[in-house]
Amino acid sequence: MKLSNETETVEYKKTTGELKEGVISIVSILNKHNGGKLYFGVKPDGTIVGQGVSDKTLRDISQAIYNHIEPQIFPDIRSVVIDNKNCILVTFEGDNVPYFAYGRAYMRVADEDRVMSPQELESFYKRKLEYTEKWDSGTSENTIDNVSEKLLSKYIKKANAAGRLDYEYTNKRDILQKLELLQNDNLTNAAEVMFCENVNLEMQMAIFASNERLTFTDIQCEKGTLNQLVEIAEKYIKNNIHWRVEFNSGLQRDEIPEIPINAIREALYNSFCHRDFRISQSNEVTIFKNRVEIYNPGTFPDGLTPQNFVDGIERSIRRNPLLAQILYYSKDIEKFGTGLRRIITACEEANVKVEFQMLKMGFSVIFYRSETSMTDKVTDKMTDKSVIEDKISIIIEYLKANEFISNSTAREMLSVSDSTVRRLLNSMTDKGYIVAEGERKGRIYKLKRD
Repeated sequence: MKLSNETETVEYKKTTGELKEGVISIVSILNKHNGGKLYFGVKPDGTIVGQGVSDKTLRDISQAIYNHIEPQIFPDIRSVVIDNKNCILVTFEGDNVPYFAYGRAYMRVADEDRVMSPQELESFYKRKLEYTEKWDSGTSENTIDNVSEKLLSKYIKKANAAGRLDYEYTNKRDILQKLELLQNDNLTNAAEVMFCENVNLEMQMAIFASNERLTFTDIQCEKGTLNQLVEIAEKYIKNNIHWRVEFNSGLQRDEIPEIPINAIREALYNSFCHRDFRISQSNEVTIFKNRVEIYNPGTFPDGLTPQNFVDGIERSIRRNPLLAQILYYSKDIEKFGTGLRRIITACEEANVKVEFQMLKMGFSVIFYRSETSMTDKVTDKMTDKSVIEDKISIIIEYLKANEFISNSTAREMLSVSDSTVRRLLNSMTDKGYIVAEGERKGRIYKLKRD
């Protein structure tokens, strides 16, 4: 019998002769995942070989952990029988990172324990301070008087409709207290960015003429509350990407964006929810010929990648937990830690490529656009799908207002050749959009009725 392979949270040691290495593994796993398991009596490939177990053996492990790991942890150390062989299982957890083993800090990378450099350790401490002293629960310079009653009451109605808050709007102070947005009667930073219209929150947006940051055709900088900026940015993207027209079974027009709007909205809310508000840099939306990028100033947690959250193997690490809670009540975000997976799912369903990019000073969600524009090609050969759909749309709209259409009327209306309009009308007939009546020059087409 073999156990599964070693992972970032599970380590195997053949015997307690590797006790020092085991202690180092505990520290590296704690610094990465805040908890894990260590087995003695198992080879690195998962083969169970067994381990001599006595009270002294267990005591030696306990003393090694006590004497050589700082800050102190209190693991569970016990004898276990696996495949009729005695082994030792050490289960440990702790969130007082960084931990040190024999005076050095380690970080888990795959199934290896890597020594942290002084620069990495300094960055680690900075991150720890950031996640310990939460910006969003800090005190704002604004007061309750600066809170927009209109925005706050609108928010409560939205949260009521979402079924996540069961009390109605009363007054600003009462609601802010219930939302835990007051600290000793002072407004929190989370309340400021959500409900103070004088907040100094920015969103920069630009359209570039190519796939590079060279020449821009439009650039804007908007200020507002978090929700206002998300709405502005979403509208900006929607107005500057391509759309196609499809007809449902009832012959009603459905306009389909080249990038799913729910994925765009999720990325925008995540860009604010997880940004580092201590950095003066703005959130950004940039539109290129081949992609749309949504950027936020806020680096990814050390040692983790977006794929860890897409796969659902990591718990959410919330840079701004109070802000996240407020956005959850209004259903602007869903369960914590699921945002990236929801973006991936929406894009897979729409056959859109999406990429998450970790940067030195931030994080970007990149949506890749279709290779060719949906509206750039206009050809009488009717080879472009979007052109065909547009012309089908024109004919159907005409038939909704008129009893029938003829070849000649369609040809003049669409400004195409006689052979082209015949192919189009025959295709619409084959697809069941319209029905044909009459022969040759006397043939007319009517909208198919259910």
